[in-house]
Amino acid sequence: MIHATLKELSAALARKEISSVELTTLFLERIERLNPRLNAFITVDRQRSLAMARAADARIAAGQATVLTGIPLAHKDIFCAEGWLTTCGSKILSNFVSPYDAHVIEQFNAAGAVILGKTNMDEFAMGSSNETSYYGPVRNPWDTDTVPGGSSGGSAAAVAARLAPAATGTDTGGSIRQPAALTGISGIKPTYGVVSRYGMIAFASSLDQGGPMAKTAEDCALLLNTMAGFDARDSTSLERPREDYTRDLERPLTGLRIGLPREFFAEGLADDVRRAVEEAIAEYRRLGARTVEVSLPNLNLSVPVYYVIAPAEASSNLSRFDGVRYGYRVPEYADLLDMYCKTRAQGFGAEVKRRILIGTYVLSHGYYDAYYLQAQKIRRLIAQDYAEAFRHCDVIMGPTSPTVAFPLGAKTDDPVQMYLNDIYTIGAPLAGLPALSVPCGFGAGGLPVGLHMIGNYFSEARLFNVAHRFQRATDWHTRAPANI
Repeated sequence: MIHATLKELSAALARKEISSVELTTLFLERIERLNPRLNAFITVDRQRSLAMARAADARIAAGQATVLTGIPLAHKDIFCAEGWLTTCGSKILSNFVSPYDAHVIEQFNAAGAVILGKTNMDEFAMGSSNETSYYGPVRNPWDTDTVPGGSSGGSAAAVAARLAPAATGTDTGGSIRQPAALTGISGIKPTYGVVSRYGMIAFASSLDQGGPMAKTAEDCALLLNTMAGFDARDSTSLERPREDYTRDLERPLTGLRIGLPREFFAEGLADDVRRAVEEAIAEYRRLGARTVEVSLPNLNLSVPVYYVIAPAEASSNLSRFDGVRYGYRVPEYADLLDMYCKTRAQGFGAEVKRRILIGTYVLSHGYYDAYYLQAQKIRRLIAQDYAEAFRHCDVIMGPTSPTVAFPLGAKTDDPVQMYLNDIYTIGAPLAGLPALSVPCGFGAGGLPVGLHMIGNYFSEARLFNVAHRFQRATDWHTRAPANI
């Protein structure tokens, strides 16, 4: 059962081959056994999860089940869930129990899914390796001496190690897709505005987007069917008709035009990753697709643009964490200002402080025009590059990450090298485009390689089709770490 897809689990529940309580217990026992080694979960509440499973079993017995009823899911600890500790991987929220549900959690609860627990993450989603968490680093189940990617590394590790059938994540600059690639699972960042950000603790509001992480593209499509939808409480939520993201899964790929940006295969891409990605593209040619060369001339500017815009928005969003209304507060202080300063100094980690300082600097008088405004102008140019590329192709493909998973601690002292891990993933959120990563092979050390697919706005169903047909022809998505 631990290797079954969501579709298979749903069918087994419907046929009464297993109950939700039994399925949830199976995964809870795996979490209890393996999480001390992987550190993928921050919070697990066995009694609460089993109560949800019993309610799901009653719903199934009454003939009121949906596809996800009774299926246990893990949630990134950035989503507020009523009655659950919600920390965002930070000391400053280490005692915050959410009084309400995020829209995404509401949607899954309404579908009858079970909450397995809350997964570890880079603090406030700021990181590419899941090493900035107050609760310690997550370890990659393929090699526990390496990183799982970030910031949704806990969710990725949980799915890869079969501690959960699927999980939620969030993606600001690649935080779903990069850990999906490094742990050998599938994950998608939808078009900006498709998934409500209500109750999803904000990092960079114009970039953040929730999305699913699972073993297969089909599983991700099933999850997005539930996650997506208009929410009036989120001013950036798009009011548009609901979609069935599974509708095109079996569509043939004959005539599909795959755009290969020359910048994705230039200097900086590791040879082992290049080989796996090129073989995946060759498989697409065998499936009837054709490739065309395209260009994203401003790709090299996406990292500096992102690391101006995202910290600027973070400096504003994180100003609410001051020890006054909720979260951590220092026990001793002289006055209100002293309490602010000491709480934030002790409550935030080094990477969060770094980004707050950068963001405050680029927004300050005398620097706003030179940095923030200029970054927004270049952001528009980057979006225009993608628009031009999509005149010649249906989907853009390349590597998700320039390397396979790297050792824990290898880049913690060099933030610039860490930031460069996002070179291929940052462009899509800057432009608001949907993007998906699926496993496509293995590189050095037997570590997974991810194939990155970027689609035009609202083309999620087409991306799932392109990924699903690849997964029908290959078995990379079925591989699991041997030591778990």
